[in-house]
Amino acid sequence: MRKLASNSNDDFEAAYGKFCSMLIRLKELDAQDSVKIFVLGALSFGLATACGLLFAKFMNLFLKKKINPLLGTAVVSAVPDSARVVHVVGQREDPSNFLLMHAMAPNVSGVIGSAIAAGVLWSLMI
Repeated sequence: MRKLASNSNDDFEAAYGKFCSMLIRLKELDAQDSVKIFVLGALSFGLATACGLLFAKFMNLFLKKKINPLLGTAVVSAVPDSARVVHVVGQREDPSNFLLMHAMAPNVSGVIGSAIAAGVLWSLMI
């Protein structure tokens, strides 16, 4: 049952993506701009993941009860995919790990932080 719900959600996202892509007129699409946007997005995703991991390791220098540095990588606001990746990687290392809910907390805080940053940028632009 859980697998079916996941697949139906993925099917919806794929259909929605195809619908949105049909709305773009071919002459309005500039290939160079698209590549630049993709590269900047991939760079920011990788940088956010690396910074989250390094910050979690930095925090462990001062904490008595250490946290799993993988949780720092879940700060990327790609809900819930980055939390799922953290959970799967953690279970590969130790099958008794259950990090999904622990990873969702920084994951959602990343979304909230992104929304606040977008609001600040929007207010500066208007």
